Amino acid sequence: MYAVHGYPYPAGYPAHPGGFFLPPIQGQEQPSQGLPPLEESYVENILRMNLGKVATVYMTFENNEQWNAKVFRGRVEAAARDHLILSDPETGKRYLLLMVNLDYIVFDEPLEYVPPPAPGMPFRRPFRP
Repeated sequence: MYAVHGYPYPAGYPAHPGGFFLPPIQGQEQPSQGLPPLEESYVENILRMNLGKVATVYMTFENNEQWNAKVFRGRVEAAARDHLILSDPETGKRYLLLMVNLDYIVFDEPLEYVPPPAPGMPFRRPFRP
């Protein structure tokens, strides 16, 4: 056992370059060395693969009398299951945004994305146009 961010993890869990850990998948072949471990495709994982890129984030806030929808633009600093942190390079402000309010995200540049393999299928390389 060892600890990451104060949480215990058994030895042998693969580490993602973004600093989070995933348990091994039973019966599924892991990718070769130097490639990230297999993981499911969730918004936070896609955002973690694209840290540092500028994004426009569209959000809606129910029961808000001032504004129901709001747009945020900034550099993706961090992403977790329930939140996203953006930094505005012009003002230096940082925004902690809740995923529950997220509608969609637009990037002005290509995204890093490794699609999850279908069960029984080999590891696939990222799509490159």
